[in-house]
Amino acid sequence: MDSGRKAIKALAREAALLPQEELLQVKAGQADLTIGIPAETSLQEKRVALVPEAVALLVAHGHHVLVETQAGAESQFSDSDYSEAGARIVYDRRQVFQSHIVLKVEPPSLEEVELMGMRQTLISALQLSVQNEGMLQALMDKKTTAIAWDFVQNENGIQPLVRAMGEIAGNTAVLVAGGLMASESGQGTMLGGVSGVRPSEVVIIGAGTVGEFAARSALGLGASVKVFDNSVHRLIRLQNALGQRVWTSTLQPSVLEEALRTADVAIGAVRGEGSRAPMIVSEPMVAGMRNRAIVVDVSIDRGGVFETSRLTSHERPTFIECGVIHYCVPNIPSRVARTASKALSNIFAPMLLGVASDGGVESSVRQRNLVSTGIYMFNGTLTNEEIAADRNLPWKPLDLLTATL
Repeated sequence: MDSGRKAIKALAREAALLPQEELLQVKAGQADLTIGIPAETSLQEKRVALVPEAVALLVAHGHHVLVETQAGAESQFSDSDYSEAGARIVYDRRQVFQSHIVLKVEPPSLEEVELMGMRQTLISALQLSVQNEGMLQALMDKKTTAIAWDFVQNENGIQPLVRAMGEIAGNTAVLVAGGLMASESGQGTMLGGVSGVRPSEVVIIGAGTVGEFAARSALGLGASVKVFDNSVHRLIRLQNALGQRVWTSTLQPSVLEEALRTADVAIGAVRGEGSRAPMIVSEPMVAGMRNRAIVVDVSIDRGGVFETSRLTSHERPTFIECGVIHYCVPNIPSRVARTASKALSNIFAPMLLGVASDGGVESSVRQRNLVSTGIYMFNGTLTNEEIAADRNLPWKPLDLLTATL
């Protein structure tokens, strides 16, 4: 009997010395999310909010993702890609819009808002200048909590989603210009330069994210780059970001006109403070450019930087005005929809996981986490004074609304 007790004690001592499994603490209030990903119906929108890899990540954390059939088709993601990642493929569009969180790239249409239920959360772009006049009131009637991903800011004051799309737009604008220059309708020249041949000249108006990455691409191809901006601080920041000296200038009309006169490519990349981008390049300035020079107006979704710009589509992207080829397609990132979708998804997925770990959307907003920086409507009440003033609607501060939670 004693020998049996001694054996048990020996085994117990041995077990105590073995490595023990760590018990991970589960955060109290962890929420299970149901996320709906509808197919985008807006003109020229080819992106999808979550790619299959992000869906797999969310499903692995216990969340439910409903994906409308063919939602990722334009970005080259099939329904089987999503189902294998753990998503539920939905053929009834209304069912997707009944999810607790509806995640879209573009703002919803009035028809899509009608498909939503009461007190849901909508995450999408806001794009106030192009959305339907009655959309905000429709969301208010549904007691919706609405978050604009193009407003979301991190702790450093950077808008990560806007910046990601700006990087893509800047790079793609230069690639588009290069293709147009080499085309039959262009000058038959290469963007950049080779030994013994004058490098092409690229003028970039705007030293923000789009301008910075347009400059990176153009310099990488060997072009001569000139950057204009009204902010000396942004020009200095761009010089430092590029790591080399680039020709820069504030927006002096005579200097800009002289630079455009010899430019092969001009890129408009000014966002502006208001609902419309400032019109910087007049029609006579465009008329003074080289024959078959290229204009890429990235700011066309906010009215355009060039006076001669007008909206075009991915199907018919260009027109010729004053002998200059204009590319004025809004939403340039949709041209590379798969890359853009992955870039969006890389930020959306961690953001949603953060919402879940906070205990849900209301708790996350109350704790002033990432999503709260993009909120413009809380349970049907507008919380953004500028938006309310633009649409002549009532509003209340978010702090006042969350104080009672």
